[in-house]
Amino acid sequence: MSAMDSPEPGRRKPARRPTMKDIARRAGVSESAVSFALNDRPGVSEATRDRVRRVAEQLGWRASTAARALSGEGAATVGLVLARPARTLEVESFFLQLVSGIQESLAQRHLGLLFQVVEGVEEECAIYRRWWAERRVDGLLVVDPRHDDPRPGLLDELGLPAVVIGMPAADSPSYPGISTVWADDAAAMASIVGYLHGLGHRRITHISGLPGLAHTRRRVASLQAEAARLGLTEVTSVATDYSEAEGAEATRKVLGGPRPPTAIVYDNDILAMAGLAVAVESGLAVPRDLSLVAWDDSVLCRTAHPPLTALVRDTAAYGRRAADTLLHLLDGAPATHVEDTLPTLTPRPSTSPPRP
Repeated sequence: MSAMDSPEPGRRKPARRPTMKDIARRAGVSESAVSFALNDRPGVSEATRDRVRRVAEQLGWRASTAARALSGEGAATVGLVLARPARTLEVESFFLQLVSGIQESLAQRHLGLLFQVVEGVEEECAIYRRWWAERRVDGLLVVDPRHDDPRPGLLDELGLPAVVIGMPAADSPSYPGISTVWADDAAAMASIVGYLHGLGHRRITHISGLPGLAHTRRRVASLQAEAARLGLTEVTSVATDYSEAEGAEATRKVLGGPRPPTAIVYDNDILAMAGLAVAVESGLAVPRDLSLVAWDDSVLCRTAHPPLTALVRDTAAYGRRAADTLLHLLDGAPATHVEDTLPTLTPRPSTSPPRP
């Protein structure tokens, strides 16, 4: 018996999907008539076909899209929805590496990955409801945790096993069917601030990603806490959507201020590369006039001129660990909260002591 068939003690009973029997009972016809009507087969009148379809719509019934689901064996598929502007993913190396690791783990169990990009969390939740109704997926990998995130509660209600990637145990809801995998963003930010402070930087700007994301909030809070601890009064954060365009605009804005930073920390490699281009076009020498740090390392960071100081980790392994954690849930294991390896700050020629 699978974990989805036998909920653990104390777990809320999953919502029940409407069946053909429910439709037959509501419409006052036989189950065979419902099957004929919904599958466009002869054997029922047009009036009956129309009535059955109206009742099916009212009940929220959806046809299963996988033959395995019809036999009760599951969809053999895991879902992943990314709620970000699609334009920000053109060269987003972090998610490419993450998905690569996820797929590597799923392939060993002959499971597919159903991936979709949407504009916001409301659309993401709507997709979860549709996938659940259609029996599209056996479980979900959830990324980009938010403050007051509605997704864990929805997935618990639907009874869909899930792993939330990037949610610390301290922030994790106590749902038996939801595990988490994360790395310590606060400690990683503290390592960056400590490194730049050690070089002599006192004016530091953080060009962050989307402000509603939980990891953005943790990074900003850590930056402020470290600044206060070290007595730094000229440390700020500027939010963007992770895109090259907003990264460039934010960099121009802070460099054009009355007291521009001597060091900038970017929340991903794309933002950092945009910032490097702006520095060059502004006539600034990196690192003599401005030091740059990228949160996520990539081939872009390593081949830039100069190569960018960056936080380095095995992102594909992070994806494999998340997928393996979900597979454990699907196998009936209890929910777990797994802390991944802390990313390591790797100094490169884009950082140096500031000019006197």
